[in-house]
Amino acid sequence: MKKIFFTLVFYCGWSLAGAQQVRPASSEKIYSEIAQLRNLVNVLYVAAHPDDENTRLLAWLVNDRHIRTGYFSLTRGDGGQNILGSEQGEALGLIRTHELMEARKLDGAEQFFSRAIDFGFSKTYQETFRHWNENLLTSDAVWVFRKFRPDVVICRFPPDTMAGHGQHAASAIIAARAFKLSGNKQEDSDRLHYYPIWQPTRLLQNTYRFGDRNTTSEDQFKIKVGQYLPMLGMGSGELAGMSRSVHKSQGAGTPSVPGIQTEYFKLIDGDSIKTSLFDGIDITWDREGRPDIETDLRQIETKFDFRRPEASIPGLLAVRKKIEAITDEYWKKEKLQEIDKTILDCTGFMAELYTKQPQAVRGAELPFTLRIISRYSSPVILTSIKWDANETPLDVRMHPDSLFTFEHKITIPADEPYTQPYWMKNPHVEKDMFSVQEDTLLSLPETPDNLVVMLTLKIGNSDFKVPVPLSYKKLDPVKGDVVEQLRIVPDASIAFYAPLLITRPDGSVQADVKIHAFKEIKGATLNITGTQSNLATINGFNLAAGGDTIVPVNIAADLTTMEGNNDFYISAALVDGDNTLKLTQHLIQYNHIPTLQYFTEPVAKVLRANWKCTAKKIGVIEGPGDFTTTFLRLAGMDVDVLKESDFTDAAKLKKYDAIITGIRAVNVEKRMAYWLPVLFQYAANGGTLVMQYNTTQDLATTKMGPYPFSISGLRVTEEDAKVEFIDPANKLLTFPNLITEADFDGWVQERGLYFASKWDSQYQPLFRMHDEGEQPLEGCTLTARIGSGNYIYTSLSFSRQLPAGNKGAIRLLMNLLSAGTPEAPPIKTK
Repeated sequence: MKKIFFTLVFYCGWSLAGAQQVRPASSEKIYSEIAQLRNLVNVLYVAAHPDDENTRLLAWLVNDRHIRTGYFSLTRGDGGQNILGSEQGEALGLIRTHELMEARKLDGAEQFFSRAIDFGFSKTYQETFRHWNENLLTSDAVWVFRKFRPDVVICRFPPDTMAGHGQHAASAIIAARAFKLSGNKQEDSDRLHYYPIWQPTRLLQNTYRFGDRNTTSEDQFKIKVGQYLPMLGMGSGELAGMSRSVHKSQGAGTPSVPGIQTEYFKLIDGDSIKTSLFDGIDITWDREGRPDIETDLRQIETKFDFRRPEASIPGLLAVRKKIEAITDEYWKKEKLQEIDKTILDCTGFMAELYTKQPQAVRGAELPFTLRIISRYSSPVILTSIKWDANETPLDVRMHPDSLFTFEHKITIPADEPYTQPYWMKNPHVEKDMFSVQEDTLLSLPETPDNLVVMLTLKIGNSDFKVPVPLSYKKLDPVKGDVVEQLRIVPDASIAFYAPLLITRPDGSVQADVKIHAFKEIKGATLNITGTQSNLATINGFNLAAGGDTIVPVNIAADLTTMEGNNDFYISAALVDGDNTLKLTQHLIQYNHIPTLQYFTEPVAKVLRANWKCTAKKIGVIEGPGDFTTTFLRLAGMDVDVLKESDFTDAAKLKKYDAIITGIRAVNVEKRMAYWLPVLFQYAANGGTLVMQYNTTQDLATTKMGPYPFSISGLRVTEEDAKVEFIDPANKLLTFPNLITEADFDGWVQERGLYFASKWDSQYQPLFRMHDEGEQPLEGCTLTARIGSGNYIYTSLSFSRQLPAGNKGAIRLLMNLLSAGTPEAPPIKTK
């Protein structure tokens, strides 16, 4: 190993997205890259969410047919469930974005997104377009069509109720509109300087059988896929199962299915189809009038030596010269990018640039190690390293498997943006649409990494530019080497410990503020402001780098009254000289995706308590990512999270006024089959058991109640759907809080989901509700007496309402928990 020591202090301004190491591909992948170089055609798949795409078809197109293929998902899946943790909304969308990126690494397709926010399940496209700006999303789709230039566009869903989800149907409608407009120079004319007009040849729907929905027919065009691919050791159906199973937050584990399956296609628009997806499209180099390039690439592919991929480099370099001479700027740029990567892969070139700390502030100087190696028998020459406007000329001949190490000191630019998703950076201008203010970022799956070093290599007589990102690297005793993007952070993160605060009986508020300093700060001031006024100022903070400081803040009642009688928000800011810091850092860390960072403003919602609760001591069986425990503690209750030893004897549970299970507890806690009989006995002994919703998939037991009932996929997605009280005099609706229709105002995302569909006569439903144009549903909340106690099953979306601070939902939940307390009157039974 050779070491070259010198100090480079520089500011990086190059753009890069993707992996944090430059690593060569395997021989099998290189062979596929050479095969793809022969194909001048792109295919774009369109649907609504992560995991909507047909990964089997994508994997077949990329790995069997060697076709450049992309998936355009309108949303990032923000409105889905999260079986892994507490992240909801945009944070969940960030997780699902990177699950999709990991899936694409497996099947080889590319990834695009629009600005649409997944606001949750909808039943019709009309409901969907009440949330989404249809014209803006059509513009996004046109942008992707012109950028990616697909000859064939494939929708997953039809534009009607057979899609099974309003957002699914909307994706088909958007794709059809964009298909007609992408080739129209009047559409998005102000952005034609980025990408010229482009008209795809045909628009198809990849039809399917799913449950009771069948959009296939035998007269449709059909393709056999899933054939065994020796280079992968599996068929595309097996690879698809692996790819789809990366969507772990959705519990989307999917079997890898070997063997050949049939894919069906319906023509929606454009040229007819009879024998191939590419009927009437010249997908070879004849498209550019260069059959010689086609011939050369076929020869390289035929002679490819899997043991010595470098043997293909002279031929690839010759083809590269020919590609440089073609006149079509799109194909020249596209194929030069492809062949440059292939040539670099053939050399076995690897580069990494890393430091030992995961994050840095602007202006910090960090020591970095640059390691490079080439395995090519003919030397690759490192001719320069470029940083900012300066370039260091070099003449380093990289002999095979000789590792070169450079030690650097790098200064982070003073204006370097914080590391965060570009789509989450700005406030929303339109409802349920991300605000993307830079056109060049639109459709990208992640924010480009600007912090790179640019290497120039000479291979043969050609120069190659290789950007290498600044990374963080550590040795994990379990995982081994962990390499991630270096995260740029503000000087300090400021956060309220609790996102919700509740006024004390006298109207005062107690809030704890956590300050984490990323650099040393002296003499700073913490300001707490409300909607109307300044509520607190604390001076003289001296903060050590890397330390946490907890600041208790007491806001007197006479100050909260200045905010009016309604709920209000308070925010925090740390003032350090001329620098005002008001960002909260959020880290998301799961094993199957890289560490993710985003920022929000340090804001807490203050609720003026207008509820009563006679239950004081609560037992909780937590579901995945449930906010119930946190909220009940914020509300002043004594809460225990129950464990295995608590279920040896129902008498041990008698101390609890109520026990509540978190969402999907019966799905994820397999011991519930053994715990529930104990819980039923607890209720029969006079306790109150409140169960929140479970899904129909992978239940630990179907005996979730003391009497039979079954759950379904039925739901009410319109958050403002009218709610009827079946028995307004029921004590669950009157004690200790009188529940009225006003308590269902301001609900978010939905009323409820996975309603009970059938139930024993011992149960009494509390509510009746339905989405527009549908039959009334009564299965959202069932109550029953068991012995001297109470059993309540509710599918109302408390998991959405509690984090949002919806007080009507809080008042109703307090009634359910109070049902068995001595002060409560008996519940009416049938």
